[in-house]
Amino acid sequence: MKPKRLDRSLLDDHPLPRVVDDDKESKGRILVIAGSRDVPGAALLCATAAMRAGAGKLRIATIGSIAAQIGVAVPEAMVIGVPEDGSGGFATSAVGHLAEHAADVDAVVAGPGVRRNDACPPLARALVDGDSAIALDVALLKALAPPGHERKVTPILLPDADELAALLDCDEKLVERDPVGCGARAAELYRSIVLVKGPTSHVVHRGGETWTYDGGAPGLGVSGSGDVLAGIVGGLLARGAEPLSALLWAVWLHGEAGAALARKLGPIGFLAREISREVPGLLPR
Repeated sequence: MKPKRLDRSLLDDHPLPRVVDDDKESKGRILVIAGSRDVPGAALLCATAAMRAGAGKLRIATIGSIAAQIGVAVPEAMVIGVPEDGSGGFATSAVGHLAEHAADVDAVVAGPGVRRNDACPPLARALVDGDSAIALDVALLKALAPPGHERKVTPILLPDADELAALLDCDEKLVERDPVGCGARAAELYRSIVLVKGPTSHVVHRGGETWTYDGGAPGLGVSGSGDVLAGIVGGLLARGAEPLSALLWAVWLHGEAGAALARKLGPIGFLAREISREVPGLLPR
């Protein structure tokens, strides 16, 4: 199946929920499960991007030792501090608590900055077993097992080449040679929509339908950029966008935000925290 080029005109076929003049409840509730002792800022980047994409109510779940700092940095959020292990990641005892919060929101983004440890497999399983819209990234991708049932809402997976290779238990070189084919295999195996991230990004739906985005700017290849992308996806899911529409829009918004920064500042040298500031102006009115 020939890939479609992802551009603004194509997105007219995948509309987002209309903007309503109503209270925060109408714009959706999102839970961001992110951060660790070593990478606390990932929670900040992801959560801010979710709000810039239009989510109405924000919860951040992170390890207890950084929860207060995240709460001060993101005053818009309810911050939930959960137990951590000795390495500064989520403790296995936190999984049940996180699953309870995930069941009480419209959308969950999980994985940015999360330390890979023994809590990741049961957390990934608990989120996939739930009913909220979900986008999984980084550590939770490497801990994910193929689901045993069809979810009510199709999950979104956001792997780079290394993470996609882990999902398929294959060599990363195979992913680099055939990103679309590997994305299609993962989409079928995990009953999901997969974004294969890279200089050219590929959104792959189950059945092999593919959209390719090659815009953006070199400056998007910077630490924290993927956390921002995950947050945009989550914010659109929280607003009620269908998973495919949310992912297509998020890839385009992230890329075009980078292009806008490149015009203002230069092709490289901008920071991940600056990307989400461009998103509101790119959203449809």
